[in-house]
Amino acid sequence: MYVVCKEHVELAIDLFVDEFEDAPDVVDLKETEFSDWDPPVKCSQCDQHAEFLIV
Repeated sequence: MYVVCKEHVELAIDLFVDEFEDAPDVVDLKETEFSDWDPPVKCSQCDQHAEFLIV
């Protein structure tokens, strides 16, 4: 699972495919709410605001 900004979506997809050998789901964090989990605010690759969950 990766939480990333728009700039790092492709990188996160590549990392996911390399690790799991399967296509990930891309979730827009602006359109999705989680009842039991608060996603990180910052991108896992840089200090920009996280916008997508790659899972």
